[in-house]
Amino acid sequence: MGRRIGALLLWLVIIAALIVTIVPRFLDRIYYRGDPSGHFDGARFFNPDGDEDTVRPPTGRSRGGFLLRYLSGNDGRPPWPEHVAVTPVAPPDRVEGARMVATWVGHATVLVQTQGLNILTDPIWSEHAGPFGVGPSRVAAPGIAFDQLPRIDVVLISHDHYDHMDLSTLKRLWDRDRPRIVTSLGNDAVIGNVGVPATALDWGRRMTVKPGVDVVVTRNHHWGSRWFADRNRALWSSFVVTLPSGGNIFFAGDTGMGDGRWPAEAARYGPVRFAMLPVGAFRFGPGQMGIGSHMGPVDAVEVYRRLGAARAIPIHWGTFRLSWEGYDTPLRLLDAAMACTRQVGFARVELGQPTEIAPYARPSAVPEMPRATLLRCLDTPAVRALR
Repeated sequence: MGRRIGALLLWLVIIAALIVTIVPRFLDRIYYRGDPSGHFDGARFFNPDGDEDTVRPPTGRSRGGFLLRYLSGNDGRPPWPEHVAVTPVAPPDRVEGARMVATWVGHATVLVQTQGLNILTDPIWSEHAGPFGVGPSRVAAPGIAFDQLPRIDVVLISHDHYDHMDLSTLKRLWDRDRPRIVTSLGNDAVIGNVGVPATALDWGRRMTVKPGVDVVVTRNHHWGSRWFADRNRALWSSFVVTLPSGGNIFFAGDTGMGDGRWPAEAARYGPVRFAMLPVGAFRFGPGQMGIGSHMGPVDAVEVYRRLGAARAIPIHWGTFRLSWEGYDTPLRLLDAAMACTRQVGFARVELGQPTEIAPYARPSAVPEMPRATLLRCLDTPAVRALR
């Protein structure tokens, strides 16, 4: 009996060793091959402004402990609604010329219509943000039902995380509309797994989608992975869509603040008429105001200022629960931060409600408010009560 138990334990050790050795390599993938650059070491991509803040767990504790507490719900997080009512309005089929209409669909998905083009950012219509139909589930239905979505011409994919690269939605879009899908290096290999072609570009590269309209892939501060072992095999990005009149479009994708220089880099392509900036999934414990890979409202208002944008909407909140903060904390904190910095033009829009975006008009000059000063301004009973 003792020999059998010993043999069983030996086999268990061997199997565990094989799993540790083989499974990560099996789950790893080579999405991109190319020469080293200022953000690619020949095997994996990296943030040129440093990766320390995207590697460590958001709470500063062990990553395994964080995941266990998060998945079990045993972290004292505030409750979220199980369902949020959405009253969608069918968007127009097309918007011609310099006129622009934007409709927030949910999370980082926005339909932007201008110049006769229908542009969709990080589309996700799935019920869950994760592999094999598991992961965080929606609390809000898409602001546009898929069947009510007009024909899509251009799709922007910021990176390979499941809540931004939803392969089932991309497959549906491709089968129906054959849109031009633009992303950053390596992500085309992932999207190609479902038979959907995409154009992958490095930071600073551009693609013309029609005369006078280019999509430029631009830097932000994040990371990528589908299976953990394939971390940073594909690049992450933001985007500028240059337009012939009325000002440009900026989609930040998913990003932390990093060195904070990337908004000005995007603004060099021309005045930003309309920006889509993430404000959610920034709090993984009480009192946090941002993490390395996700900026919260405190940083987002400074990004808005550095872009010199005339108008912005907050995205990446209120659809999938990805972090600790309360459901409406990002919006309430954004309103407070905008009031502290005396800026205007960056405020929520309702899910599924087409919003007219006026042509670019230079915003009033607002001096930079140091982060510490802004935090002192926000140190009020109302803000301290936010969870």
